[in-house]
Amino acid sequence: MPQMRLDKLLTHLNCGSRKEVQALIRAGRVLVDGAALRDPAAKVDPDAAQVALDGQVQHYRAQRYYMLNKPAGVITASRDLRHDTVLDLFPEGERRGLFAVGRLDKDTEGLLLVTDDGALSHALMSPTRHVSKVYEATVEGTLAADAAARFAAGLTLRDGTVCRPATLAVMQTAPALRVRVTLQEGKYHQVKRMVAAVGGTVVALRRIALGGLTLDPALAPGAFRELTAAELVLLREGQADVR
Repeated sequence: MPQMRLDKLLTHLNCGSRKEVQALIRAGRVLVDGAALRDPAAKVDPDAAQVALDGQVQHYRAQRYYMLNKPAGVITASRDLRHDTVLDLFPEGERRGLFAVGRLDKDTEGLLLVTDDGALSHALMSPTRHVSKVYEATVEGTLAADAAARFAAGLTLRDGTVCRPATLAVMQTAPALRVRVTLQEGKYHQVKRMVAAVGGTVVALRRIALGGLTLDPALAPGAFRELTAAELVLLREGQADVR
């Protein structure tokens, strides 16, 4: 890891604005390897140096990656004056620089990646990459007998929108019809519109996978955790999964 200015490092660690952390450094409140370092421009190795603010060691992460089990009722946005957002589920001190990768509708639950890695976000969401997204849906109504074949061939929606080939699998028929849909694109309300095109109405929707990343079944709605190193590898491999 290249060396980094001390004030830039502390800003990255959400210890304050650049101006605020410079004042903290000059006041002697920042220790580097046990010694006060009062020069904001001093270079430190984020991986090797122990940096403490007011006695609390600050742990450097080049970038952050969180798996969130999005609950229904919150919107996928960084901020909103009228509605709770997915970032409101994170402690205030953790939110700086974070954003959701892609979006889930307000009433859709499940896997949402939250990060500060813009390059990975672009790779996952680029329409040219065709990254797989897997959803489970509860459906009312009766699906057409050839619904799965029509999904596989590439549906044309009622408004003329053409969808790439997708997979539709029936998971159960009673007490409610539940299906699994795998897409390689992310058009507006796509799962709901595709199911409607073959005769059903989606009444509940949950995303369970994105690329190589699968929702942790132990993660309660509204809860989040950092990705493991192995999950991050799977995610990076999944984003290159071009069909």
